[in-house]
Amino acid sequence: MDRHARDYYASGAEDEITLRDNEKAFQKYHIRPRLLRNVAHRNMSLTMLGQPVGMPLGISPVAFQKMAHPDGEIGTARALANHGGVMILSMLSTTALEDLPRKTPPGNVHWLQIYITKDREVTRELIHRADIAGYKAIVVTADSPVNGMWGVNMVHNLTLPSHLRLPNLQAKGEVEVSGSNLRSKVGFSLLDPSLTWKDIQWIQMFTALPIVVKGVLTAEDAILAVEHGASGILVSNHGGRQLDGVPATLDVLPEIVRAVKGRAEVYLDGGVRKGGDVFKALALGAKAVFFGRPAIWGLVHSGQDGVDNVLKIVKSQLDTTMALTGVSHLDDIQRSHVMKDDAYGSHAVETTNE
Repeated sequence: MDRHARDYYASGAEDEITLRDNEKAFQKYHIRPRLLRNVAHRNMSLTMLGQPVGMPLGISPVAFQKMAHPDGEIGTARALANHGGVMILSMLSTTALEDLPRKTPPGNVHWLQIYITKDREVTRELIHRADIAGYKAIVVTADSPVNGMWGVNMVHNLTLPSHLRLPNLQAKGEVEVSGSNLRSKVGFSLLDPSLTWKDIQWIQMFTALPIVVKGVLTAEDAILAVEHGASGILVSNHGGRQLDGVPATLDVLPEIVRAVKGRAEVYLDGGVRKGGDVFKALALGAKAVFFGRPAIWGLVHSGQDGVDNVLKIVKSQLDTTMALTGVSHLDDIQRSHVMKDDAYGSHAVETTNE
């Protein structure tokens, strides 16, 4: 793999404190197992925005996936189809959004991630295409009014190979992708620092697809998202790639779940690496979780098969964690199933007698 492509997938903003904290946050929680609960038959299926899915783990939007492997986004989606999770396709994918439903098994759930662009007609057209193609939700990345502060070498050296394109954006020449400094070109062409919450309502004027706001890290913004019509909230700090020093997503998840009060579905990405991490996020109130980097490293290793292997491992870990904690269904996972590592005091957990 090209070194600059590897850096693009792996790196975070500035000193990468938030990138590391996302993973460390899961280590601060311990799992509290319950015994003798009859876990002979376990089921991790659920519904997300009204659509049935096979597991509470999906794949976050990751751009330029054919830089990782020729299988690209199609390979990732086909691997996920074997397990039934939600695939969020990046607006900056190297695969046309129409190809994902065409080239993957029927019944898969696909969401489209977008940036609300300076030229609003670009956004409108993308959402219209997604609607026609059968996508089930629009994920609006809200934490990127401008590009984040990445290392200077990566910013200037990221180049899309000459044989690759960004078909969701190049039909009308919205983005010039030739040459180096790709990330800055995309940011300059697309990102709009004038965005407000009214733009979320603007999207609802021309689509009935549910909207998920991605990038929420505070209770205040979670409430605003719900008030402006969001059906879902993706608690995310862009994988530690935008603003270094913001909190880990797992640390703010409980605050956001409390603020939303069930009025929207709450999801999480950032730092998820194994099935136990998925369990902890669900116990803290997430409806489902997403990850990007583990899937990408599987893609780098062996394309679709590599992604499939990663998902098999994490899904198996989650299944085993459920069994060993006395849980047969996702609805059985409670806040009392986790505790912070310093919390063996009187306020350690919210317990039940069940």
